[in-house]
Amino acid sequence: MYDYDLLVVGSANADLVIGVERRPGAGETVLGTDLAVHPGGKGANQAVAAARLGARTALLARVGDDDYGRLLLDSQRAAGVDTVGVLVGGAPTGVALITVDPSGDNSIVVSPGANGRLAPGDVRAAASLFHASRVVSTQLEVPLETVVEVVRSLAPGSRFVLNPSPPLPLPREVLDACDPLIVNEHEAKVILGDACVSDRPEDWARILLAKGPRSVVVTLGAEGALVASGAEVSRVPSVKVDAVDTTGAGDAFTAALAWRLGTGASLAQAAAYAARVGAAAVTRAGAQASYPTAAEVDAL
Repeated sequence: MYDYDLLVVGSANADLVIGVERRPGAGETVLGTDLAVHPGGKGANQAVAAARLGARTALLARVGDDDYGRLLLDSQRAAGVDTVGVLVGGAPTGVALITVDPSGDNSIVVSPGANGRLAPGDVRAAASLFHASRVVSTQLEVPLETVVEVVRSLAPGSRFVLNPSPPLPLPREVLDACDPLIVNEHEAKVILGDACVSDRPEDWARILLAKGPRSVVVTLGAEGALVASGAEVSRVPSVKVDAVDTTGAGDAFTAALAWRLGTGASLAQAAAYAARVGAAAVTRAGAQASYPTAAEVDAL
């Protein structure tokens, strides 16, 4: 019935990465390692992560007609992603400036570039992709009105997964479609706003559910994750590994979870698998280059 297990609608960036001993304070300069350039962006990352795991994956995104755009297209095709939905031109390819400290934690500043030109009309023009996809996943590195159009374009019976990063207040139309809404601590607090009156992630999940999503996943880093659906909230344990670089790990988690939900796994089962995928990803440097195959996840 479906040609694709997962359609990812979202951003494609060139990641410009520098290792630092510590992040600079205001007005301070620190020296770092040599610049490394990697294919990235939340949408492109999720598509590659899913394809590496064996999912039939397509990407709807926009890149510039430049070297960074060609780098991103090459990376998608090498992973087995169908790039028929990747549009070229309109602005330079988006760029993410990333610093990584010795613990593997990162700080990121994004220049959206062509991602900001992915418009609702582009979504409508890709109707055939939506009708051919079992699960559709997106993020907020593209315009919010484009995400709203994604929700309106969903085929009957398909599932919508949203990671609202970077976080913004979301319209009810989008919240009602999420199954699940995937947030980390920071994203949960932004979306909850004044409703965030508790320090307990379990409470965040319940309040988020009350805002409309059909299910919610709260990622907690080394503490694992929470999954919430209906009246049930349960913990998913983390997988202990030595972290090298956390860049793109959340995207790997989201992609793995979205794909497994499409195969019929329960929310808890999908999240447990996604936690293993995310753990494997942080043991290697970079975003897309760190994503494991299904065999590597099974070995972990």
